[in-house]
Order: sequence, then structure tokens, then C-alpha cells
Amino acid sequence: MENQSNDKKYLLISGLIVVVVGSFLGGYFFSRAGYAIETAPLRFTHLNRDQAPQDVNWQILWDTLQAIDKKFVDGPVDQQELLYGAVSGAVASLGDPYSVFMTPQKSQQFQEDLRGEFSGIGAEIGIRQERLMIVSPLDGSPAEKAGLRPLDVILAVDGESAINFSLDEAVGKIRGEKGSTVVLTVLSDGAEEAKDVAIVRDTIVVKSVELDISEKDGNKIAVIKLRRFGEDTKKDLDKAVTDLLKENVKGIILDVRNNPGGFITSAIDVASNWVKDGEVVVSEQFGDGRKDGHRASGVPRLSGIPTVVLINEGSASASEIVAGALRDHELATLIGKKSFGKGSVQELIDLPEGADLKITIAKWLTPDGFNINVEGIEPDIEVDLTSENIDNFEDPQLDRAVEEVLKKM
Repeated sequence: MENQSNDKKYLLISGLIVVVVGSFLGGYFFSRAGYAIETAPLRFTHLNRDQAPQDVNWQILWDTLQAIDKKFVDGPVDQQELLYGAVSGAVASLGDPYSVFMTPQKSQQFQEDLRGEFSGIGAEIGIRQERLMIVSPLDGSPAEKAGLRPLDVILAVDGESAINFSLDEAVGKIRGEKGSTVVLTVLSDGAEEAKDVAIVRDTIVVKSVELDISEKDGNKIAVIKLRRFGEDTKKDLDKAVTDLLKENVKGIILDVRNNPGGFITSAIDVASNWVKDGEVVVSEQFGDGRKDGHRASGVPRLSGIPTVVLINEGSASASEIVAGALRDHELATLIGKKSFGKGSVQELIDLPEGADLKITIAKWLTPDGFNINVEGIEPDIEVDLTSENIDNFEDPQLDRAVEEVLKKM
């Protein structure tokens, strides 16, 4: 969900990660410990010591900063990097892989992701069971061409162990300039031995929506492939819906396999093509138990057309919201494999000098109250897609989806 204000946005994303400790009048305050980091000029300042909380000894932080400044052998210390490190450490202490502080450079990379344009290998990554793994390689990307698959565990990047990498660190090491090469050591799902995979980085442009209409047994079936939930998704999907309605299609397959997510507003826009105006698409559950429902709006132009949703291990976040909404409202059959299980809400907060804070503020619940986070969405019909299938250009999940759509007609 993107707020109308300029200082924060809400999104669902399965890659990248932030929390800050307060921003007042051009200086960062670490709680009310009596110190601030002023940005013009950049320096640490002592103030309001009498307001320091009694249950936390903030002096540990300030003594450490002073010791670094006075005694570090390779000083003087870059105060900007010291500030970034302090804030990053505060965020990391939350133990939440989706909350992260982003420096201006990393913030720019994050914005490029949402626009669907960046330079890298073309794969979304996530942390599951404390392991760094591939969530979804993008279609036609260097990652996919190199053979990476969802749930591949990344053990090392260019020979450096990835065991203790945060998502932020992993993204920074895997990305790079177009034409450069990165070597990932990966352990594929079900494999006994790891392997090195060399990948040449390229400019990645992610198309939001693709439409394919084919005829089966005299009936036209539309396959809508959603690659991400971005700012352009509603416009692109509206055009696709108009086109398929002109073709008088009799069935629809919504393919969100390997779709890592995006803006919640886009997820609601997508679901609103099936869900009736005013009905709940998803609810936010906050830490204090409060729930806010997000409802469909507009005319559900695809309501009444037999629909199947394809999901897999790479379907995350906004993809899971749409799949869960259509399932709970009995508007579609889900086919494929259990989704990734990323059902938390991040608020994106603009910070001074181009930095950003992305912090988890709530969890998502489907209309029937199912918690998407960790557990994921189970398909109604489970169908495997094996490496052999991929090598032979077979798609048994899509084939089964076509069968089910024809049964519904």
C-alpha cells in the first residue's frame, strides 16, 4: 500500500531489508540517551542527558563511539560510515530479515527494483530457515539461464561464505556492473553436492504483465503472467483485461509463479478484477492486535470467468495476497506448489540525504484470517515442476491448469 504522503510507503517485498531511532530537526537521536548525531556539520553532540532512560545504559554506545574516534589506529574515522554502521546495527538487533537500513546507494538500488530495472543476475533472494536462498529467478534472466531455481541455497558468493550474510549484504555482493561475472556456490533442492555457478551480470528489465491467448478444444484461454506488483501493474493489467475480454475468452490462468511481490496497492488492484467491490482482499494485523482491512474497489471485470491461479515456491508477498484472496472468496482454484510464505508488511520511510528505512509494521491475513507469513499458501491441487521438466521445456503445472479451466467451463 502506498500512502499518499511523501514520507512513507507500504510494500511487500521478499528481497532487501531497516529501522532508525528517530529523526528530529536535522539530527538523529539515539532514543533520549542525551546525544545526537548532527548532519551539518557531521559530528556527535551531547545534550539532554537528564532525559536518558534508566533501564538502558546508553553510555556504552557513546563510550564506544568516543573510543573509536580517539584510538582507532587507522583514524580519523569516517563519521558518515560510523553513523550508517550504528543505525544498521540497531536494525539488525531486531532479528527481522525484512527490516533494514538502506544507505543512499542501497536505497537507489531498492527503488530500481520496484521500477523493474536494475543491473545484476535477475533473481530475488530471501532467508528461509536461516539459509540464504533463491526465491525466484526472473524469466529470461542470467540467473535462469545459468540454471538457478527457487529454493537453491546460496552457500558462497565469489568464494566468500554466505552463511552469515544478511539480505542486504547478499544483494550488495551479488549485484554488480553489467558484463561482470559473479560465482555463486549453490546447493539445489534435493541435491547432495554443491556446485559453482558462474553468472554474467546484465541489465535486468522486468515486465510487469504479459498476456497470452490460446485456443483449446474450441475455447479461448488467457494466460496472464504477473512478474511483479509495481507502479505500472494496474495500467498494464487493465489493458490485458480489455484485450482478453475483446477476444471473448472462456477461461483465465493467472500465473504468479516466481513473482516475489511489490506494492500492496497493486495486489489489491489485481484482486479487484475478481473480488466484488467492498469485499476484503487482505487485512493487516499489527503488534497491538488491531486489524485493518483492505477492500476491493471498482468493477470486477473478470468475475464469473473460470480462473486458475498458478503458484510455486517463488510466489511471495503480494502474489500470496492475491492467491489467498481469490481462494478464500472461492473465485479460483490454486495449482502448483506451496508458496514462499512472506506475509509481513514493510513501511518505507524516507530519511535525510537519500537514505531509507524499511521496517516491518504488521502481518498480512487472508480474508478468512489465514496468516501467510512463514506457512505460505497451499495449492488446492499440488503439481510438481521438476528439473527434468524444465530441461525438456515441459510445464505440467500449466498443463494441469488448462485442464482445470476446461472442467469449469
